[in-house]
Amino acid sequence: MIDSEKVQEKQKNGNSLIGTLKGIEIKKEMFTFIGFIVLCVLMTLASDKFLEYDNLVNIVRQVSINGILAVGMTFVILTAGIDLSVGSVLAISSTVVAGAMINQGLPSIVAVLLGILVGAICGLINGTLVAYAKMPAIIVTLAMMEIPRGLGLLYTGGYPLSGLPSGFSFIGRGYLLNIIPMPVVIMLVIYVVAYMVLGHLPMGRYIYAIGGNEEAVRLSGVKVKKYKVMAYLISGVTAGITGVVLTSRLMSGQPMAGSGFELDAIAAVVLGGTDIAGGRGNILGTFLGVLIMGVLSNGLNLMGVSPYVQRVLKGLIILLAIYFSSKKKK
Repeated sequence: MIDSEKVQEKQKNGNSLIGTLKGIEIKKEMFTFIGFIVLCVLMTLASDKFLEYDNLVNIVRQVSINGILAVGMTFVILTAGIDLSVGSVLAISSTVVAGAMINQGLPSIVAVLLGILVGAICGLINGTLVAYAKMPAIIVTLAMMEIPRGLGLLYTGGYPLSGLPSGFSFIGRGYLLNIIPMPVVIMLVIYVVAYMVLGHLPMGRYIYAIGGNEEAVRLSGVKVKKYKVMAYLISGVTAGITGVVLTSRLMSGQPMAGSGFELDAIAAVVLGGTDIAGGRGNILGTFLGVLIMGVLSNGLNLMGVSPYVQRVLKGLIILLAIYFSSKKKK
């Protein structure tokens, strides 16, 4: 009888703890949302052009690139990992897509699939080295930041590939129902899928658990290495998709595209409340983080702030976000 009461007490305490943690996550989302609203108000006061329709469309189109990258980055960071290679993976995907259509004469759909496949292969290599070879994620992805970029430059000779078929521009420049830019549609679809995976599928629960306590998850019988590989694979796929969208938008394959994009993605994820040490965060917070980064960048441009100053501010934002994230975890 006493044992039964103890079990019930532990279950009650466990449920109470889970409820508290969920409450903390909701509060973090609310703080992020309030911060986004305050930022929009400040930018509206700073520039009368901020709320113009064309500018708002420009913002959502621009954030779609970082938004797609940030989805994959969220999966990786939730496992307590990091992916510094997404900008370079984006670039090689861009050159492969353009080269497939220009040099090989392949249909657009085949070229798009090849670009995404290249991203998936890069993500698979990252995940395999991190999970099975047990190499530090920061070292692996730092190396992969150079290898795909170098391969893209070798393939193109260092020059952009232009002359893409006009129909291909619909992915990056077209509109759904003449209202919503296609890059935004693609981004929203990816966020919905990511939300379902992280919030409603076993894979999502395992990814959270791995970031929280990898050894405990391994001892419980979960194939930790498999799910870590899948997280990096998803990051590679989203980088490949971003490469396709950016190629369509620019109508050229750019071997130097995506430089520094990995920092934007990391900043958005951390700003959205995902713990840089893994285990805590959610995809909705990442979406808010992406919007904050986009609004801030757009507002600073409207105010004529130097891009060099913007880089400094971006670095400070990342530092502050990580600092407050670590404080909250303590």
